[in-house]
Parts: sequence; C-alpha cells; structure tokens
Amino acid sequence: MRGPHNILRLIRTGATLERTGAMGVVMEAMDAPPQVRAIMRFLAWPFQWLGYRGNPDMPPATRALSALGPAYIKFGQILSTRPDLVGDELAMQLRVLQDKLPPFPVDVAKRSVEEQLGKPVEDVFDEFSPPVAAASIAQVHKARLRETGEAVAIKVLRPGIEKAFRTDIDAFYFAARMIEVLSPASRRLRPTDVIAHFEGVVMGELDLRLEASSASEFAANTNGDEGFKLPAIKWPLSGRQVMTMGWADGAPLGDNAALDAAGHDRVALGERVLQLFLSHALRDGYFHADMHQGNLKVAPTGEIIAYDFGIMGHIDEYTRKVYAEILYGFIKRDYRRVAEVHFEAGYVPPDRDVNEFARALRAVGEPIFGMDATQISMGSLLSYLFEVTERFGMETRTELILLQRTMVVVEGVARSLSPQINIWQVARPVVEDYIRKNIGPRAVVHDLQKTLAVLARYGPRLPGIVENALIRQSMPLEPPRAPNRLSPAIWAVGGAGLGGAAVLVALLLG
Repeated sequence: MRGPHNILRLIRTGATLERTGAMGVVMEAMDAPPQVRAIMRFLAWPFQWLGYRGNPDMPPATRALSALGPAYIKFGQILSTRPDLVGDELAMQLRVLQDKLPPFPVDVAKRSVEEQLGKPVEDVFDEFSPPVAAASIAQVHKARLRETGEAVAIKVLRPGIEKAFRTDIDAFYFAARMIEVLSPASRRLRPTDVIAHFEGVVMGELDLRLEASSASEFAANTNGDEGFKLPAIKWPLSGRQVMTMGWADGAPLGDNAALDAAGHDRVALGERVLQLFLSHALRDGYFHADMHQGNLKVAPTGEIIAYDFGIMGHIDEYTRKVYAEILYGFIKRDYRRVAEVHFEAGYVPPDRDVNEFARALRAVGEPIFGMDATQISMGSLLSYLFEVTERFGMETRTELILLQRTMVVVEGVARSLSPQINIWQVARPVVEDYIRKNIGPRAVVHDLQKTLAVLARYGPRLPGIVENALIRQSMPLEPPRAPNRLSPAIWAVGGAGLGGAAVLVALLLG
C-alpha cells in the first residue's frame, strides 16, 4: 500500500545512514556543501535509534546500504562504478555490493532447485558448491552435470526477495509524490514515472525465465562480436526461481591485479567495454543494462564474458538515431546540431531559444576535449548539465533512463580499467559507423524499402478498403428515428438507478 506509513521507511533510511556512520562518508565523498551536511545530520540524528545496525565488520556505506535492502543495494552498485564521483576508496568499498553480499544457506538453495526441477539435486548434479557469488537478488552456485560432466552456474533467487523489493518501491513512490507536491519545479523530472520504470525493470529481474529469454536473444544479436561471448543457457534446468547456464572461467573485470597478472591489456579492455555497449545499443537497440564489474569476466583468451541478464535495455529505431546524432554532434563539437536534434525530438519545449541551448551545451561538452579523465570533474559536469536541463524545461525521458544509467555505469567500468580514457575518442568509430549506415542517403533508401514492404502486405486488401470508404461516403444520412413510446419509462428507470447510485456514493463518503 502506497501511503503515509512509508514515511517511517524513509526516516529509517536516513537513520540507518547516521547510525552506521555512512552519512558523513557519503556527504564527504559527494563533496556536499557544509550547510547540506549540517542539515542532513541534524534531521537524521534524533532518529538514529530507528536505523538498522547492519554488519559492523563492513565499511560504513556498504554496511548501511546492505542493511537497507535490495533496492538500496542496486543504488550502491551504480555508485561503485563511479570513482570519479564518490572517490576511489568509497567506490572500492561499494564494489562488495556487486557480488559479495552475505549468502543464504546452501540447503535453502537446493530446496529451491528441487522445487523448480521437480527432482532431487543429486539426480541432476554430481557436485553442488557453496555460494560462489551473492548479490542483491540472487546468488550463484557452481555445479557439475551428472549426465555430461559439464561445469555450470546455477542462479537461485533469494527467499522473500519480491516482498522486500515491494517494500522499498512503495517507499520510493511515496517519496516521489511528496517531491512533486512540495517542489512543483521537480515535476518536469517526472519522479513518479521514473520510479514506475524502476519498478518494471526490477520486477522483471524476479522471473529468471525472462532472464534466460533475454540471454538467448542477446546471444543471437552478438554472435559475431569479436572479443565478446556469453554462457549458454540450459533451458531444461531453468525456471522462474532457478536458471542454469554454462560456467564462465576468467578473471573478474573488477580485479585489476588479476588482470595484470594474467597479462591482459586493461586499456584495450576499457575501450572494448565501452564500444561493445554502444554497438549493442545503437546497432541492435538491445543492450546489457547492468554492465558493472560484478557481471563481467575476462577469459584466458582475452574475450570479455558477460552474464546476469536480469536487466536488459531496449530502444526503438527512431530513438537510436536521435541518440546517435546527439553523440555524434558532441564528438564533432557541433553543438548547434545537438541542440536542433533535441528540439526536433521534442526533448526541449519549442518556445525555447535553440541558439541559447546550443551555447549551454557547448559549456557542457568543451571541458571534455583535450583532457584526460583525471582532469575532468564529472561531479561538476553533471551538476551543470542538470542546471541546463532545468533552465530549458527538459522533462525526464523514461525511455532513455536505462540507456543513460547504463552509459554512466559502463563509463565508470572503463575508467576503473584505464583512468585516462576519453569516452568521446573511444566512442567515435562506433557512432560514425552507425551514422554512416543509418543516417543519410543509404538510410533513406532503406526506410523507403521498409515502407514499401508494409504497403505490399496490405496490397491485396487495398481495393476493398477503398471500396468500403467510397460506399460509406455515398450513403445517404440515416433519417431521424421516430420517438420511442417507451422512452419515458426508460428515463424513469435510468433516473432511479442514477439516484440510487448517488445515494450509495453519499453513504460511502459518509
């Protein structure tokens, strides 16, 4: 139920941050102004007794987010990929949230597997290990198939995870609505729609059959991508709460020491991660939307292995072209064209000045060129970009939320591998290739072919459609009907019904 009782949940959030010591750590990492820090501490301190204690062996921020539950853990996972925003130390601490959370007992996992497969674990697997990774929604066990001896990974949902997510999402809805009421200016950001989008994404993660289907589609799209592969799904051994796939051998992409020891080129890996994401988003319109280090490995052969397909993003062809033109405009430093694309797509209200918007975008883009990542303050850049969107009345585009969020995560992953990486230089060949193939004369011919193909399907029906339209147009108007003698009685009964309904409503409203 989405009601005022969620105030307690939100108060408990602040209280947990204060009780665990995470409030100061987060404020320090985000470089919050002294006034903001003082206000937050003042509001949270009286209620800290309501906060969760968490695991005292964990660092403060990790301790607080893991205690608050899965939705907050998801937020921490995103921050863990952004050392440029929260600092190297906090990012490293939060990386634990990706796949090193406290596991649930192996016996509970085996019971879930048996319920899903309808047979004892021993009949299917020769080995079934303790948890090798535990994240916010599920944990993974390594097993060996009795029939073939193949090593597999078994993903099992956490018990009660859906109820836990519902609790957090209800509180987020309440917070979004309060923000909209108390701050009318924030409505352009559509906070309620953003939470609805988050809810849809998360609830999709809670059915592993959908994840298996996503993995299958993603594998078909990326089959020819050099230096990239996916584990194969074992459909007969998968269900709503359990998913089985091939085992991925390799070094975790978040372990730079292991990558260096294995002789992998981290600069090349960082560039490849970013280019693969852009290629999947632009070429296919279907991309892995949870590409943090915990979901990526590097095989001994140097291939990047992706897994955990619970969150996948989809963007239509028109939006892909808009996104590509915006990226290409920034790469070419053609801010006028970037501004025009925003207006053409309806992202900016038409009554705003396109030239002024172009100048504002120049102030966002220019600091990036000629600098490496160590010289760019992403916090300052994002802060200014937010000011620009507010000044020009840009609304949040819910269809782009997942794309934008994933871009932030992937950029963070690339920079954790190569701190000096320049995302615009790396993105340029992928975006230029997409522009060349999909925007211009060749694209016009392709679009015409698609239009003709649609018309061809309707070809056999066109004569009938035209004939029916002409017949309707030539038919005389229907003469007015004679008054119905029963109409007074009908009106009387109808009026009584409406009157009775009105009485019932009045009684209900008391």
